[in-house]
Amino acid sequence: MSEGDPAAAEDLAAVVEKPRAEVAIESFRAEGVYDDARKVRSYGDAVALPVTAPPEETDVREVVRQVDPEPRAPDLETLLRERGWTDDELARAPGSWAVVGSVILVKFDDCPREGEVGEALLELHGAADTVVASEGVAGERREPSVRVVAGDGDTETVHTEHGTRYALDLAEVMFSPGNKAERARMGDVVDADERVFDMFAGIGYFTLPMARAGAQVTAAEINPTAFRYLTENAVLNEVQDRVSPYRADCRDVEVTADRVVMGYYDAHEYLDAALAALEPGGVVHMHEACPEDLLWDRPVSRIEAAADERGRTVEVLDRRRVKSHSEGVAHVVVDARVE
Repeated sequence: MSEGDPAAAEDLAAVVEKPRAEVAIESFRAEGVYDDARKVRSYGDAVALPVTAPPEETDVREVVRQVDPEPRAPDLETLLRERGWTDDELARAPGSWAVVGSVILVKFDDCPREGEVGEALLELHGAADTVVASEGVAGERREPSVRVVAGDGDTETVHTEHGTRYALDLAEVMFSPGNKAERARMGDVVDADERVFDMFAGIGYFTLPMARAGAQVTAAEINPTAFRYLTENAVLNEVQDRVSPYRADCRDVEVTADRVVMGYYDAHEYLDAALAALEPGGVVHMHEACPEDLLWDRPVSRIEAAADERGRTVEVLDRRRVKSHSEGVAHVVVDARVE
């Protein structure tokens, strides 16, 4: 062991395979042993994650003692100032970003010197190896536009949230970090053996946490690349026996469900298919990008109108803001029981 005594009580690091780094860090935090004050280091073909004590609940390759441990940079601004950035340039630097597996996803807007920002972010997040600029999502198939600005350029990764693992390629399929709480919530609201229809499944954003909770999920996805990851992710999370995937327009899938998930900004255009699938007394979760001045009248009235056309009644159970979509527009979800 090249770095020192594994029994030492200070400057310890746990060695894990690089693809497991994000999962391990989350687990170490839960154990209360992750050391945010030190840098993550490469360790051969793996990474050495700084810990304050040997982990007891997480499998690691070995625990080593770091020689000359380096403090983790406090923030992006400090790193950019060290690179000579002016106050004007710093004011245009990104204020937030997302770490998705081993990839850092950033909206740069009019930020100068993107490459320097990317290198600084890699220094901040030692378990990441690629930085990409996010330039939006377009089309019915929700295809992303990204550019690699730093790192090794590998945009395929495995991202973990609340125990759910998502394999994906950020250059090929969309992933919205701001939907994290909603993804976790959907795993909490379903009952075991409940029948769910996920109309816009993507790579399994909502399908996977619901199936992991015991639901039987019919998942429709029209994008062939996203569908491939959907099927792979069902196996990755060991829920393939609870997921029935269809590479099809959701309107062409015949299914009966206790719950329908509509995770698409224009979901209201598909309410006829959703209500056709929904059993009386079932629940629909309709997402929408809604102007602030139309909250909550527009999304609720759309559900009520679609139900009324079919002689059904609606009880609104919950209304939630997921995140900001754009200036003056919010990403919202309405949960409604339809009798």
